[in-house]
Amino acid sequence: MQIALLQLASPDHESVRDRLARVDRTVLAERALRDVDLLVLPEMWTAGYFSFEQYAERAEPFEGPTLAAARTWATAVQAFVHVGSFVEVDAAGRLHNTSVVLAPDGALVAEYRKVHLFGYGSRESQLLTPGDSIGVGPVAGAPTGVTTCYDLRFPELYRSLVDEGVEQVVVCAAWPAARLEHWRLFTSARAVEQQVNLIACNAVGEQQGVLLGGHSRVVAPTGEVIVEAGADEGFTYADLDPTLQRAFRAEFPALADRRWSATTTKEYA
Repeated sequence: MQIALLQLASPDHESVRDRLARVDRTVLAERALRDVDLLVLPEMWTAGYFSFEQYAERAEPFEGPTLAAARTWATAVQAFVHVGSFVEVDAAGRLHNTSVVLAPDGALVAEYRKVHLFGYGSRESQLLTPGDSIGVGPVAGAPTGVTTCYDLRFPELYRSLVDEGVEQVVVCAAWPAARLEHWRLFTSARAVEQQVNLIACNAVGEQQGVLLGGHSRVVAPTGEVIVEAGADEGFTYADLDPTLQRAFRAEFPALADRRWSATTTKEYA
């Protein structure tokens, strides 16, 4: 299973239309994507995570321009596409931080509205409505969970995904450079404690005076960092063998030794 992580910047001077067009050209021109099974983008790359004043005007319906562009990429390169996330406006006018995974034919595989909304130095928790359920779907033959950025600090969400049978988790993020070591710590911890492959794509560049950390990474359940990007825009590639994750769980069955577990449910609130 080959994975492509696309680190993106969302500069304040660039319009959403221009950014979509730029990223569209970037994806369609990348010939290496023809051999990729999964493409992952960062959190809120269209609207710009820290552009809080523009959330309302940059919000889009679920079937909006971000999803339309991602469907084009999925079918063009014949890969699963995790769109990162975008500001979704629902039928009631509420705003959400929404992630979507598409199959190579453009069909919906998984959707997830971010459950844990950030408040420290952020207006996300004031402006958006949290999700209330987990996101799970099959990606390249592996049961896959979907989480977003701040969720990394809440291991109970990841345990809920494991209770649903996931073997890998994809995380999109707009994680600041100021807390880069937390990013490394939590991505590694979630992979090891849940015995999953952890695939994490972070944003780069500066937004509203905040420098994003980049360093997108793929971590195995052993704790091995399979790949880690730098702090620039562009593609980073990683090869994953899902059978190794399954073999490690069988060899070191720590999850079977749990003495405390909640009732398995798809509702998470």
